[in-house]
Amino acid sequence: MKFLLTSAGIKNTSIHNALVDLLGKPVAESSALCIPTASYALPGGAALAWRFISGNDECTMCELGWKSLGVLELTALPSIDEKHWVPMVQEADVLLVNGGDPLYLCYWMRQSGLADRLPSLRAVYVGLSAGSMIMAPRIGESFVGWTPPTGGDETLGLVDFAMFPHLDHEMLPDNSMTHAERWAAGMQVPGYAIDDQTALKVIDGAVEVVSEGHWKRFTPQTIKEQSNHRT
Repeated sequence: MKFLLTSAGIKNTSIHNALVDLLGKPVAESSALCIPTASYALPGGAALAWRFISGNDECTMCELGWKSLGVLELTALPSIDEKHWVPMVQEADVLLVNGGDPLYLCYWMRQSGLADRLPSLRAVYVGLSAGSMIMAPRIGESFVGWTPPTGGDETLGLVDFAMFPHLDHEMLPDNSMTHAERWAAGMQVPGYAIDDQTALKVIDGAVEVVSEGHWKRFTPQTIKEQSNHRT
């Protein structure tokens, strides 16, 4: 798959251009499926899901002017015959995956069977916050909210790095660069701290940072060197 992993959706021209490049055609000629599932594990989740689907949300995704737009609710898929949803997923140009609780989303990605199908899809995967984070091998203990039956913070591992979204967001004091450094120190893979004006474009494992804001890349070696310097 091709990935566009965002902190807060298609927030600026640079990220929009990256999306069009990945699609290989205009948004107006592309079919989209949106996945609101992650919202439901948050307080007021039903309202958050509606805002995402209807485009009444500050994180621009569903309101971009798609040729067609459908809703793929992961919690419903285990009870539905695959012939009713798999062809739709296979034919989609893009999956728009909402934010919310990352481990809840990851759990239902696996339970629904969609996680197993993702690597073979032609669709561009566009994540928003939690929708982006679950592509990593793990999210880090500081982002654990809803706890899966197996525990832990492991996620899908379809990319080889982790993400710290909403960097320095005025409404999220815990998402400071200082907290990002602490988060990165507990990870065993490279990590990107990105603000809402930044996204990660991934093709065949190659990562390109698309930004009109600010971001920082961490590696385990960098964190180790910083820690040794402080001591």
